[in-house]
Amino acid sequence: MNRRICKLASALLLPLAALSLPVPAGAQPDGYPARPVRIIVPFAAGGVADALPRLVGQKLAEKWGKSIVVDNKPGAAGNIGMEAVARAAPDGYTLGLAPAGNLTVNPILFPKLGYDTRELVPVTMLAASPNVLVVNPAVHARSLKELVAYAKTHPGELNFASPGNGSGAHLAGELLNLEAGIRTVHVPYNGMATALNDVLGGQVQMMFGGISTVLQHIRTGRLVPLAVAGPRRLPQLPNVPTVAESGYPGFDVTSWYGLVAPKGTPDAIVQKWQADVAVVLRQPDVRQKLDALGLEPVGSSAQAFGGTIAAETLKWRAIVHRANIPPMQ
Repeated sequence: MNRRICKLASALLLPLAALSLPVPAGAQPDGYPARPVRIIVPFAAGGVADALPRLVGQKLAEKWGKSIVVDNKPGAAGNIGMEAVARAAPDGYTLGLAPAGNLTVNPILFPKLGYDTRELVPVTMLAASPNVLVVNPAVHARSLKELVAYAKTHPGELNFASPGNGSGAHLAGELLNLEAGIRTVHVPYNGMATALNDVLGGQVQMMFGGISTVLQHIRTGRLVPLAVAGPRRLPQLPNVPTVAESGYPGFDVTSWYGLVAPKGTPDAIVQKWQADVAVVLRQPDVRQKLDALGLEPVGSSAQAFGGTIAAETLKWRAIVHRANIPPMQ
């Protein structure tokens, strides 16, 4: 790792220094929460990014005896909601649901963000969602190897859909282009639903989609799974290999969702959230509901979550540069 990257990693991890230290037992936030707490979600109601904080928030409300309100603030690829979190009072009564891209990719692709990720402190990674590469059945490929072979002899002929520029599905497709040495064409949509509909209809040949989004269509035969984009096979699709198993070691595009708070939020409150969320995520009924959403519970420490953010920011910065993806306006 060169000196410039080391400096960048240090800068990304610096806000976590205070969170890496244990909080003495006597420093627990007595009486917190004393009033309702708000979780800002940077997307519209509906979908996994909305259902996850509502599920966790309901369980915490039962535990704490105080309401937890989910406040949807969609727009600008999630940047409007993240800015609202960064600008909120750091008193522990406003947190934000942060998808992976809003913390690791958007700061790279959007040069005019209204906030700096250093204005946010990590609380915990809530859950991860594996992605699957799927194709329309009309595509004459039943494995990633066959797809790559076809793409190499038909450069620019295959298209891949995504819910928008800079999304995880977009970057997964660009990463596959780079690693496999192929040229498929990105087709961005305004949301996952419209992207999925066009893959189902055959207007676009393939896409990377979350398991919760594509599984029902795989089971009905309307989509064909070629590879899992995460580090291991999925129990729902035990016969589908990972991209890494298919010849591209280290390929991992896993979506995840975490909680963040405004910079300056007391460490004791951050650690209370992390500890209590971890308890909630271990509850059998919660795990069952997360599984139905295609989510794997995590409940990491603030320090571990911050390390993931730093590492993935470096990773995607290099990929965006290699793929020559232009800045978003």
